[in-house]
This record gives sequence, structure tokens and C-alpha cells, in this order.
Amino acid sequence: MKPKADKSGAKGDAAIRKDFPGKPAVLELIAALMVENRSSPYTLRNYGQALADFCDWADKDHGFAGDFSKITRRQVRDFIIEKQGTHARRTLHNHVSALRALYRRLRTLGAVKSNPLTGLVLPKLPKALPKYYTEKQAREFLDGPKRLLEDERLTEAEAARDTAILETLYGGGLRVSELCGLNRGDLDFEAGTVRVLGKGRKERVVPVGEVAMDALAAHLDASPSTGRDAPVFASPKKERLYPRAVQLWVKRYLALAGLPADLSPHKLRHACATHLLDHGADLRLVQEQLGHASLSTTQIYTHVSLARLKAVHAKAHPRA
Repeated sequence: MKPKADKSGAKGDAAIRKDFPGKPAVLELIAALMVENRSSPYTLRNYGQALADFCDWADKDHGFAGDFSKITRRQVRDFIIEKQGTHARRTLHNHVSALRALYRRLRTLGAVKSNPLTGLVLPKLPKALPKYYTEKQAREFLDGPKRLLEDERLTEAEAARDTAILETLYGGGLRVSELCGLNRGDLDFEAGTVRVLGKGRKERVVPVGEVAMDALAAHLDASPSTGRDAPVFASPKKERLYPRAVQLWVKRYLALAGLPADLSPHKLRHACATHLLDHGADLRLVQEQLGHASLSTTQIYTHVSLARLKAVHAKAHPRA
């Protein structure tokens, strides 16, 4: 199958190249990540921001001037220690991942003789269970566009669009970037599936459910037909939606349903996985649904389901 073009709406590496004047090693890594690893625009952005942060620190205090062979293990350790006061642990782990990728590349090219990150010990990440919508919260949240339509705060076309967005995110467990990348030709109404481009530009076909497919059909009926390669979700200017626009819409419906603001669009993905497992879905099928490369990534949702079961048990069982 021929790989689909990246349709996520992200701007690739162009926006981060300006952050590295005089640092060709970083730009070479970004180019390699794009071409060889087929990394997503979000990985490129995150790595770019992490490396820009490190380069700014090294330029300011250590006379770095773009020469990565000058960086010592102690300097990397000092950087991590200093940034613990301003950066979350997960952000620090992302910084180190970017630096490790860079030094692996430099070693391969023979540009450095040693890797200053060898043996580096990082603060452990907290093992928090993912937040997600309960089934009741999901129902109230997904009813948001209908309520705004009834209050005449949305047009029928806007309500159809927003309903299709929310139902597809929840029904298929899609990432927001995957949703924004959908083309009309990716929808199979007869099979009840959508074809998405996930991380690493890997394609997968996932079921999204009858409710989501009906919502998608209603949305497309309210929009003029422009061919199989046209985006499913577009702005009034007929441009593909950016993930940020979807995130802002989700915040609107969270407020309408009286739900916490930290229940982001990605939490609908968590909810899809958790609710599938709650109702007996096989873990490996959920892995395929979400497009996880490793089953261990999916297994965190079994812990969520177990936590819920224990809470119900503690409340309902006479011997709890």
C-alpha cells in the first residue's frame, strides 16, 4: 500500500530551522528524522524545542558555539540539574531523548568520539494512571453540539461538524492529528471504518462505530462535495483544520458539560480504550485500534479498568 502524504496540518521542520543558526548538526538530525525515521511533525517540533533549549543554555554559559564535541558528561548533568527547577520530569526526559538521538547521529557520522549521555541517570517519571471520561461524562460531553444547536448558538452545519469531530475521536480512539489528517476517501461507510495515518506514518484501518459514521455522513451532507482527496474537516476557508482548532472546540464543550478543563481531546482516546476494555474487548485488539507499537503501551488501560473495578467493589461488596 502506498504511504499517504502527511496531512496533519503541521508545518514540518521549517518552523524550527530558524532556531539553529550555525548548528548544522541539529539540522542534519532533523532532516534524518524526517526522511529515515519518518518521524511525525510533532516529534520534530518537540526534539527541535528540546535541542534549542539545550543549545541556548550551552551557548550562554559554556562557550558552546555549536561544537557538540566540546560538551562533557558533567555539563549535561549540570543542565539536567538546573532545569529540574523549571521543567517537568517528562520534559526533561524529552530533552535527553533528543540529545541521545543527536549524539547517536554524530557518532555514526564520526563527528564525536564519545557520548556524554552514557550512563546518565534521570529522575523517575511518576506512574500516574491516565485521566479519561467516564461513560456518563462522555455522553454529556458528546451531547454538547446538539444542545448548542437547540439554543440556536450553532448552525446545523456547525453542529454536524462538531458532532462528527467528537464522535469520531471517541468512537475510534483517534489522535487529534489523525482526525485532522482524514480525507473523504479515507471513510468507508459500508464497512464502518476510517483509514488513518498514525505515528511513524503508519497506516491503519479502524472501526469508529455506527454513531460516528452517521455523524460523519451528516457532516459531509452539510458540506459541498469536493472529491476523495479533500479534507473531511476544513475551516470556512476550505483549509484543513489544525489540531489546535479542535483542541479549542473541545475546551468549549468541556465547559458546556461542566467537566474539568484538563480532560483534553486526547482523553477521549483514553476513554475509548478504557471503555472497550470495560466491556470485554481483547487487549491486542485495543492495541490495534489505537495504533500502539507496543502492547505495554496499551496495558496501562488495564490498570485503569482494574482501578475502576476495585472502586466499585469497595463501594458495593458487603465484605469490602
